[in-house]
Amino acid sequence: MENIQPIILESYEANRLTMAILATTEEGRLYSTVFETDRKMTVKMKPMEIVERSCRYFGSSYIGRKTGTKDLLGITHKPPIVVDAANSIYLFPTTSSTRPQCSWISHYYIHQYEEAESDNTLVTFTDRRTITLPISVHSFENQMYRTAQLRTVISSRIEDGPRQMSAFMFQKDPSSKLLQEQLIRELNRY
Repeated sequence: MENIQPIILESYEANRLTMAILATTEEGRLYSTVFETDRKMTVKMKPMEIVERSCRYFGSSYIGRKTGTKDLLGITHKPPIVVDAANSIYLFPTTSSTRPQCSWISHYYIHQYEEAESDNTLVTFTDRRTITLPISVHSFENQMYRTAQLRTVISSRIEDGPRQMSAFMFQKDPSSKLLQEQLIRELNRY
């Protein structure tokens, strides 16, 4: 059997390959074990630090993303967040984000989940890897549904954007014909 060196990183941002950011303790310090579709690594950051850094990387803040979820769905306790809708990065916490042992799971890569011993949940990812999380199956399922709801709302708003623009630009109202002609002339100049 080959001796594979563990991957250890100083910092990390969630990306479209991120499946889970798990709280782990190594050398008496709180770090993160990150699962991507093709690798597993230890990151010398707390899970919440990775989530905050990831939100900033994609142009927002964790507080902004959390507030967005509250405004869209009314969820204030353990809210899922959209880190980046364009890359389908939707994460949900396993417990309150203020708790150090809070881990973050990507909704996109969950294949199935089931109850495990001691009120835990066994999660199977799309690549068939499994992890056991210290969260009840009921709470896990609730987090899954909340995240699915967030994804649906965000997706529908993204899809409605072009339709609204099209309706504005190409109205049937004859009085808007002059505006349309002006816009087309301006666009043709470039």
